[in-house]
Amino acid sequence: MSEMNATLETIVRRHSIRKFTDQPVSEEMLQTILHAANQAPSAHNQQSWRFVVVTGERKRQLAELVKQRATDFPKASSALLRMAARSIATAPVVVAVANTGELIEHGTKLFQLEDAHISLDFFRTMEIQSSAAAVENMLLAATALGLGSVWLGVLFLIKDDVMALLGERQGEFMAVVPIGYAERDSQGPKKRATDVVMRRLD
Repeated sequence: MSEMNATLETIVRRHSIRKFTDQPVSEEMLQTILHAANQAPSAHNQQSWRFVVVTGERKRQLAELVKQRATDFPKASSALLRMAARSIATAPVVVAVANTGELIEHGTKLFQLEDAHISLDFFRTMEIQSSAAAVENMLLAATALGLGSVWLGVLFLIKDDVMALLGERQGEFMAVVPIGYAERDSQGPKKRATDVVMRRLD
């Protein structure tokens, strides 16, 4: 393919950005990113996700929480949490993503399996998959708009504290995504060749 499709080019360009300038992200750009996230495929079209936009003082509190809690963990996880705190602190806007549990409630009532644990596990997994697709759309939209972003999954280690700070006591933590203009141009890590990770079955 001599000339890459724009969507495929955005997918290739997307990589994690962890340090940002203080240039603000416009409300129009933010809404475009959230709209893209909301277009993700979702099981039974439940869209059982919530996007919490965090700026200003609450963002500062979130960064401080992550920094403080980092001391409670062993070296490797502590280092990742401290790095996450710096990303949150420097980004002009952070979007937290939480699952609402609506798909789980809908699905377990719909399926009515004899073993309720199977139904619960199935729809919890489907809810996670749906929200993960929304987060990926968010990252791609940010890249397409010339912005940087990073998926901070490590905050799962302190998810209860994060959810409480954000006022999201119901549902399940998915991600925290700082968004902004990259402090410097960078290349993403080299990916393994596709034929290494692919198996073909005929």
